[in-house]
Amino acid sequence: MKYRTMPRSQDMISALGFGCMRFPTTKDGLIDEEPSLAMLHHAYDNGVNYFDTAWPYHNGNSEPFLGRFLQQIDRSKVFVATKQPCWLIKTREDMDSYLDQQLDRLQSSYIDYYLLHALNRNSWKNLESLGVLSWLEEAKSQGKIRHIGFSFHDAYPVFKKITMAYDWDFCQIMLNYLDTHYQAGINGYRLAVSRNMGVISMEPLRGGKLVKPVPEEIAKLWQKNHQDYSSQELAMRWVWNLSGCTTLLSGMSSLEQLKENIAMAETFHADALGDEEINLYKRARRMYIKRIPILCSECRYCLPCPAKVAIPSVFGVYNEAQMFGDKERHLAEYKMFIPEESRADKCTKCGACLPKCPHKIDIPTEMEKIKSFFS
Repeated sequence: MKYRTMPRSQDMISALGFGCMRFPTTKDGLIDEEPSLAMLHHAYDNGVNYFDTAWPYHNGNSEPFLGRFLQQIDRSKVFVATKQPCWLIKTREDMDSYLDQQLDRLQSSYIDYYLLHALNRNSWKNLESLGVLSWLEEAKSQGKIRHIGFSFHDAYPVFKKITMAYDWDFCQIMLNYLDTHYQAGINGYRLAVSRNMGVISMEPLRGGKLVKPVPEEIAKLWQKNHQDYSSQELAMRWVWNLSGCTTLLSGMSSLEQLKENIAMAETFHADALGDEEINLYKRARRMYIKRIPILCSECRYCLPCPAKVAIPSVFGVYNEAQMFGDKERHLAEYKMFIPEESRADKCTKCGACLPKCPHKIDIPTEMEKIKSFFS
């Protein structure tokens, strides 16, 4: 296993991090403990030393499960990361309560890498007003946490504001070759590196969407130039090429996936891609973007809709279905994440949104197409 140095702590972190959010499950939706423990032990035995969990993973069962695993190994040889559930924090006392519960769940007296979970504009404003930074320093001085960071889901200007507000040890951001200008993106990565922060990559496969199915024209591009690499290897190789990326988190759900990822982590390394290869990734990205049918920036100026249609969200799921060529998967997402009363078929064609859209999108016409597509 290859290792990279976390800049501030000088900890040697495995290039592959184990994301504890997608363990195998039983028919009842619970963690299937036997195969899941086998995965954790195989990772540990093969040099993976960074294990990432969070309060809500597996409906709250991930932290306790990882805690039981920690009792079976040498705790001093691994780094455990977990996250404050920011959306549940209403008072400073809540911060103490959740951290103490997490320490109990993990059966550990300390957490190596503690993150504020999924920060965005609103959650950061709330936590900042509650004095979260001084609380983090107090928890660190007490030895409960060792390194302070945050994970992030919002636009780059928000990321920059948060990053510049404190001398963070590390951050966790979405990094993949498609989303270089989405959320924190490559600019966020560069800002973090310039401030000597560790960078943890999440969603290197875009939730598996960069792997299967791959649109025909993009598959042909890769086949012509990289016949020896699978789409998974191509995606992960791009992330591992970033020298400032400390570790790549993978949420694995089978021992086979784990073994594949370990093998890749032992092969790929930083700064290995030449200019020609980097340009191939840029070409693939452009090809994906060209597949987007509705150029919605999700500015939300069209809202509120009189009929309560979630216009940007509806466009987002539809655009991804077209971009990745996977109707079945995105139909499931459409039904899961967009309430029935806010879907495309609820559009009344009133036209209230039309003068508000800076991109001059014919929203009622597009809603009719989406209604037909997802019917």
